[in-house]
Amino acid sequence: MRLRSLLFATALAGLAAGAAEAQTSVKLGVMNDRSGLYADIAGEGSVVAARMAAEDFKAADKGIKVDIISADHQNKPDVGSSIARQWYDQDGVDVILDVPTSSVALAINQVTREKNKVFINSGAASSDLTGAQCSPNTVHWTYDTVMLANGTGGAMVRAGGDTWFFLTADYAFGHALERDTAAVVVKNGGKVLGAVKTPFPGTDFSSFLLQAQASKAKVIGLANAGGDTINSIKQAGEFGVTQAGQKLAGLLVFSSDIKALGLKTAQGLVLTETFYWDLNDETRAFSKRFGEKFGGKMPTMVQAGVYAGVLHYLKAVEALKGKDAIAVVNKMKELPTDDPLFGKGTIRADGRKIHDAYLFEVKKPEESKGEWDLYKLVSKIPGDQAFRPLEEGGCALVKKS
Repeated sequence: MRLRSLLFATALAGLAAGAAEAQTSVKLGVMNDRSGLYADIAGEGSVVAARMAAEDFKAADKGIKVDIISADHQNKPDVGSSIARQWYDQDGVDVILDVPTSSVALAINQVTREKNKVFINSGAASSDLTGAQCSPNTVHWTYDTVMLANGTGGAMVRAGGDTWFFLTADYAFGHALERDTAAVVVKNGGKVLGAVKTPFPGTDFSSFLLQAQASKAKVIGLANAGGDTINSIKQAGEFGVTQAGQKLAGLLVFSSDIKALGLKTAQGLVLTETFYWDLNDETRAFSKRFGEKFGGKMPTMVQAGVYAGVLHYLKAVEALKGKDAIAVVNKMKELPTDDPLFGKGTIRADGRKIHDAYLFEVKKPEESKGEWDLYKLVSKIPGDQAFRPLEEGGCALVKKS
């Protein structure tokens, strides 16, 4: 009898150990601006999106335990790098998500590679993340400066806006956006008449707008984002820039920016996004649930990218039954992407997520049927036309593949 009890206890212990081994624990760190000019674009909304992804995936039912933490990088590369090192070295974080502000994202990209973890970026725009600074540990999910240039820049030139002057936020994102948009302008037969670098973050754009006016360029390209874009558009209105015949090109504009500006100020603005809450039945269903969890606000493109990125990461972890960083990223590239917010797509060898983009025009106040009814669709841009061709980015991973 004693032997039978001993054997039974041993068997139970073995089963318990097996169950423990079968469960994979992953820790996700959502890092973004939670208090500054990009807080509405990302902020707590990105944390809500990450939680929704884990819940919708039913991770616990599939033997995956998901913990989610968050931090504010304050738009400073040194702060972001310090948080990343603590998360990776001390707090057991496996994946860093979101990270708007390209200078911070490029720093996190390097730390993640050094520590052999995973970085799924949704918030930053610099195409260098999948170009010269591409990494086997990084996936760039939502958008980038090439896509924005091809979308908004290309559309403006084709519509007759063939001379440009740039107001450029003076850091990695602004420089990349000006560079990539200028290339599209020239490629389409246009000319760049000048550019001015603006402090980041900025509040007074008056002197820069006066330089843009003096250039007589048909288009003033705003190579900035968030609060900088909102302030520069408001001040352009005060200076009568558009009334005098020049057009503003908001090269990176989010639905939260339009909401802050109001349709009266923003009407007619052309912009490019890869997600809009009112795009189809699936985006509307998700956005309704998101709004119920986040004070009635509709998700931005960045927040949607966090949701979709987490879903696909968890699919790769489930398929591998493990979380080895390189193996997971390779599995993410191997598996086709398919989610309710971005539809079907792929992740290329350089880490660039490919999906469709959309050219929108901001509605006039009388065209809007509700608080968040902001855009009308102008055209869809297929993913293979929206993003940079694989062989043109200069990514070392492509040469090796």
